Amino acid sequence: MSAVIKPQSNAPRGTPRPSPAALNAAAASFAALTARLDYLSPEDTDLVRRAYRFADEAHLGQLRNSGEPYITHPIAVAAQCAEWKLDAQALMAALLHDAMEDCGVTKSELIERFGAPVAELVDGLTKLDKLQFNTREENQAESFRKMLLAMARDVRVILVKLADRTHNMRTLADAPREKWARISNETLEIYAPIAYRLGLNQTYRELQELSFRHLRPWRYTILAKAVAKARGRRRDLIQKVQRELETAFSAANITVRIAGREKTLYSIYRKMEDKRLSFAQVTDIYGFRLIVSNVIACYTGLGILHQMYKPLPGKFKDHIAIAKLNGYQSLHTTLVGPSGVNVEFQLRTEAMHVVAESGVAAHWLYKAAEPSASNGDRLGTKWLQSLLDIQDETRDAAEFWDHVKVDLFPDAVYVFTPKSQIMALPRGATVVDFAYAIHSNIGDHTSAARINGDQVPLRTELKNGDVIEVITAPVSTPNPAWLGFVRTGRARSKIRHYLKTLAQTESEGLGEKLLAQALRAEGLGNLPADDADHQPIWDRLLRFTGSRNRAELLTDIGLGKRVASIVAKRLMALLAERGEKPDALMLSRERFTAHENVSQGAVTLDGSENSSVRFSLCCRPIPGDPIVGYLGHGEGLVVHTEACGVGQRLHYKDSERFFAVEWADEPVRNFETGVVITVRNDKGVLARVASTLAAAEADITHVEMAEETPQDSTDLRFVISVSDLSHLEAALRAVKRSPSVLSASRIVPPA
Repeated sequence: MSAVIKPQSNAPRGTPRPSPAALNAAAASFAALTARLDYLSPEDTDLVRRAYRFADEAHLGQLRNSGEPYITHPIAVAAQCAEWKLDAQALMAALLHDAMEDCGVTKSELIERFGAPVAELVDGLTKLDKLQFNTREENQAESFRKMLLAMARDVRVILVKLADRTHNMRTLADAPREKWARISNETLEIYAPIAYRLGLNQTYRELQELSFRHLRPWRYTILAKAVAKARGRRRDLIQKVQRELETAFSAANITVRIAGREKTLYSIYRKMEDKRLSFAQVTDIYGFRLIVSNVIACYTGLGILHQMYKPLPGKFKDHIAIAKLNGYQSLHTTLVGPSGVNVEFQLRTEAMHVVAESGVAAHWLYKAAEPSASNGDRLGTKWLQSLLDIQDETRDAAEFWDHVKVDLFPDAVYVFTPKSQIMALPRGATVVDFAYAIHSNIGDHTSAARINGDQVPLRTELKNGDVIEVITAPVSTPNPAWLGFVRTGRARSKIRHYLKTLAQTESEGLGEKLLAQALRAEGLGNLPADDADHQPIWDRLLRFTGSRNRAELLTDIGLGKRVASIVAKRLMALLAERGEKPDALMLSRERFTAHENVSQGAVTLDGSENSSVRFSLCCRPIPGDPIVGYLGHGEGLVVHTEACGVGQRLHYKDSERFFAVEWADEPVRNFETGVVITVRNDKGVLARVASTLAAAEADITHVEMAEETPQDSTDLRFVISVSDLSHLEAALRAVKRSPSVLSASRIVPPA
């Protein structure tokens, strides 16, 4: 976006005022633009003219730094787009590209006047303009380039943006000198590589040259003089080579168009810098581009060249058989010309030349030249696919860094931290992934987040260019539900590690409860204290169990790897050796209540237990059900209903692993159970039953229907979430009142 000077009524005398010539510049410029629109239909030309009039009116009174009317800038951008033969919508967007940002025009107004496609292009350009590149790190520059490409859903947005930047660089001399370095660096690091990636080689070279001129003006001037002097010295040599080429190709009946190709000042400067060469040591300043009619003529011409001059070993490249990533195709060879001067030659067809110079814009060039030709469509498809498959440049291995090894589309999004650092994350990544990418401690304590200033859920997927702010709280901890939506391996492993650590802590607590319960059955009210007096007892117990410490022993009991009753008996034997005897009253009371439903030593369950306690899926117990606890091997405490056939069979095989459990007075959550509802095969019956369950505040978590049969009725199997047994019974009564329901009952496992 260009700088805007807005007129002021009380401006000082030094304020630049537009000259009469400048005031006429806009009309003259648009007349020149109109002359380039001959490839458009009259209707499209009229649309472009309407966009010009609107932009001219919107920018009325605004001046550029040069003092020219501001409208000259959008016209110049549109003219560059016309050189690439872009369609009418892109040209309209080029004319309007600063209207939303500088003139207060709304997107809805653009939609109303020029249609949604043009408004979307202008909106995309406005969003790109708002991005600020404020770091000089190479990986940040690479990420920023990729983010620009990722944000532009339509490739025309990038093309108009490049045209905008090109004109701004051409007129950079009018801007304050203190801005030259920043704008030139940004152009070199961001926009020139994008132009290269899109195959816009002419724009790529021009952006580099203009940046070099304003970034290193003294070196630019010295090199320009050296190249001009060398050009004068070698004029005769160049003319001799051209005459010999024309003669040789004419003798072979090959039509050829010969063009000189001079290395840009910036590329000469980079070569001198990178290879520590003097100007005299740079030998490939000049070259020739030979444009022939077809691919066969390219290879035939290569043979002619190699007969005329001696080729340099290792300097031949076939980019026709293996095109570059950006679609570039040519044969390259370096030969020893007259007087021993190395000369580079490039051979290509006219179609290859168009692609080499115009890159992705060649799609529209071909469509304009051959509207019905399939070549253009193929080329366009190839280029658009190329945008979807953008990869890291392989010329410099240092540009590869771990988090951007994947292709840009469809696998990555580029987002900002509040401090404007760019982060690359996989496509589909969420706020939680972003939090863990910053630091695991931030991820563990994430409580809320804002994207672009708006509060969002933690499962919100990130989009290119989003600014994410993570809000943490000391009491917040990872939620197991996060595993259902996080995308990065880092976030997933950190959450699992936390939950695993939490599970061990919970299992240790459960193990302590179970061991205390088993000790009560042996007549001991509490576990021996973990102090110096009882340390010898614990040491001997740990040697007996093979555990490393007290915490590990209790965790193993909680996970079912050790049987609490056996550990309790061994502990009582060790205590007896010290003279500690069981409490006879407690011993008799525990034995008396051992077969009752509720024992004083029962483990209380309220639903807050995580991995240490599981509620069996065979019988799905809920509060109100008589229950028993089975300490499985390595799976913690598994809870069954007393009537469950699976639990009864386990009790018969391994009774010592069963423990008394009871429901808390006020469980903290709902529990799932299964119901089967037999209904008539009426229309909409499933919806009616689901609605009835919802009205009874029974959440449906799963539903199954029997396969379609010719019978009059069918079974609907639901898994529903209820608070307790009375809640379940109320929900079933509500369902039974429906005329379509024949029966409704809880699913009971077979005995």
